[in-house]
Amino acid sequence: MSRTLKYIVSICLILPFGLNTIVLGQQANNNEVTLTPRQEAIIPISAHAAKGDQVNLKVALADGLEKGLTVNEIKEILVQLYAYAGFPRSLNAINTFQAVVKAREQKGFKITEGNKPGRLNFGDDKYQFGKNVQAKLTGRSANSTQDFVPVIDTFLKEHLFADIFGRDNIDYQSREIATISIIATIGNADSQLNTHLSVGRNVGLSEKQLRGIAAKLSIVVSPEAGKSTTKYLDTMFGSDGTIAIPSLEQPIVFVPTFSKGNKVNSNNFTGEVWVNMLISDTATRTSVGNVTFAPGARSNWHLHPSGQILLVTDGIGYYQEKGQTMRLIKRGDIINCTANVAHWHGATMDSSMSHIALGANIEMNSVKWLQKVTDDEYNTMIR
Repeated sequence: MSRTLKYIVSICLILPFGLNTIVLGQQANNNEVTLTPRQEAIIPISAHAAKGDQVNLKVALADGLEKGLTVNEIKEILVQLYAYAGFPRSLNAINTFQAVVKAREQKGFKITEGNKPGRLNFGDDKYQFGKNVQAKLTGRSANSTQDFVPVIDTFLKEHLFADIFGRDNIDYQSREIATISIIATIGNADSQLNTHLSVGRNVGLSEKQLRGIAAKLSIVVSPEAGKSTTKYLDTMFGSDGTIAIPSLEQPIVFVPTFSKGNKVNSNNFTGEVWVNMLISDTATRTSVGNVTFAPGARSNWHLHPSGQILLVTDGIGYYQEKGQTMRLIKRGDIINCTANVAHWHGATMDSSMSHIALGANIEMNSVKWLQKVTDDEYNTMIR
């Protein structure tokens, strides 16, 4: 691989996840990352506050301050608490925290106030502001499904996602650690717990971090709280630590890191596919493009005379070389398409998928298109 292509590969590896970091204030998803002491301290604070257990909450609050949480960060967690556990739990927890801070000040402990939230600017449309925040969190469009009581969607967009999640003195990962802990503690909210575990993953919490939350909940709340969280994580990642195929009533359509570009009108693909050519440089003999597959869409079998590199930036999909087992691929995966080896790639039925395609020697690397991927071939992973 040329020095130029190595450089472009490095930039493309950094850029998609760097964009997520800028937008969300999070780290990119990395299964080797575990909870920091500060993040772990959020779990018992949120859980005991949700239960209304003021005795254990005092201990958790003091430990959180020791682990590096600031006063204003903890205040923000206790404000968020009311959205999921109600005003009584939130107000009681705030009163307990006030007493803890006062006692520590009297004993001469150092108190770090931390940053207050910045001034919110919703623009001309608060509902749209909240809708955009929700889309960033979930990674997909945030259309209302609340036809029975439409006003609840307004409250969700304008209050929860605009007024609360729009505040900027704690990051989205911290908010999701708190929210997951609260919902798992109150129980009987399985749909919401599953949703927020997915949101946690989308904002950059790794599998180890999410499983760390479940383990901590088993200790500080109950084994049942930990098991209910683990159940959904096993569905999300697979009980053996590998990612599992989602099973959802509606496919997940991720907001791609790069714009989708132009819709492809070609018999070389099945389903809806978009291509956005980012670089096509004859001087470096390199092309870089973003390809987005709708749920169920895939390429035909094809090959590249000089090979190709795929960097998965969003969603979940499939990759298969001729004569080899189909692979499930996800954000962060890198696929080296060997020169002159027939292969295909696309999205799963339950999720869209986007990847960066890097090609070298563009003057002699025209794609050789082959036959379509049959439904039987495509559905091999599902059987």
